[in-house]
Amino acid sequence: MTNRLLHTPEGVRDIYGEELKRKNALKEKLKALVSSYGYSEIETPTFEYFDVFLNDIGTTPSREIYKFFDSENNTLALRPDFTPGAARAAAKYFLDEKLPVRLSYLGQTFTNSSELQGKLKEVTELGLEYMGDPTVDADAEIINLAVQVLLSSGLSDFQLCIGNAEYFKGLCEYASLDSETIKELTENIRNKNYFGTLDALNDVEISREIRETLQSFPDFFGGAEVLSEAEEKVKDIPRSLEAVKRLKELYKRLQVYGVEKYLTFDLGMLSKHDYYTGIVFRAYTFGTGEAVIRGGRYDNLLKAFGKDKAAIGFTVVIDQLLLILNRQHIEDRESRKRSLVLYTPGCFEKALIKAGSLREGGSDTAMTPVPNKNEIHALRDGLSRMDYDAVYFLSESGEEVLSL
Repeated sequence: MTNRLLHTPEGVRDIYGEELKRKNALKEKLKALVSSYGYSEIETPTFEYFDVFLNDIGTTPSREIYKFFDSENNTLALRPDFTPGAARAAAKYFLDEKLPVRLSYLGQTFTNSSELQGKLKEVTELGLEYMGDPTVDADAEIINLAVQVLLSSGLSDFQLCIGNAEYFKGLCEYASLDSETIKELTENIRNKNYFGTLDALNDVEISREIRETLQSFPDFFGGAEVLSEAEEKVKDIPRSLEAVKRLKELYKRLQVYGVEKYLTFDLGMLSKHDYYTGIVFRAYTFGTGEAVIRGGRYDNLLKAFGKDKAAIGFTVVIDQLLLILNRQHIEDRESRKRSLVLYTPGCFEKALIKAGSLREGGSDTAMTPVPNKNEIHALRDGLSRMDYDAVYFLSESGEEVLSL
């Protein structure tokens, strides 16, 4: 039993030392970036009423949510996703305002799944929500910020892929497809399963043009040129046509931001949830097979909390971003230095002055007394593990910098 208490449950871990230092530095850098764009921080509860995360509101299946009961037998849930809680809070406090609301958050989310294959069940997420503005300008601001978050973290080689769920929905509506066929098509198109798409349409009575367009989703991936190709296919389908026009307008805005080299388009980017209603996007880079950023429009979500307002946002998992930076050997050059001042008993005042000088120079500095220099040899392994950038030894005979 005692030995078990030294370990963490599956899916969570301790973070300390240099790793925690880098994580905190990245969090502070990204918070400063987001704040510079006028986003106000919000801190929502770690747990909420379970109803806040119901399937038609959140993105996490009920079976993957940590649930428990309070003393009044209400069902509560640890948040698996920040957006529903942020939407609830915004509806309560902010959305009677005429101006759009820009919110940011940073904290832990929790996913109770045994199918995560070694992934963490508790992670740190940074996210933005832009509420109350249905325009393409809001889409562009959020997507530009997603690019800036990755650039600020140190990444330079990545692609942000953009789609529009309305393109697919317009085709399904025009063809009068039933819900089961739409669900099957969504799954196959989302997974780039061309043959599965063919099978799903095999017994469906639709026009040859619609059938060919639904089978062409793998072709609607690439640079801005694919938008014209996709547009040509839906000239007589207003909802799908508007979806492509929106993407074209968005691309023009993002060219003004100067981030077009990081962009690709994928009209087959579909979600298995009805959470997203229009623009959707994900960012990919080397070092992971998963998206490092996920986001999109969720214009219907706020209705669940009594406010009919448009909204768009994204989240980035800080832990995953740190792992990618490590795999790509990208170091934080702005990270603060760490120093240690060792001193003999008669040198307390001298050590205090030295430590103060190092702190003023931007180095986090600790002080530790030692009886004499001979004791340092016994400390050497521990000093190496603590990842100090510099260790100073002060004695009556002077000061020296120790090599570890």
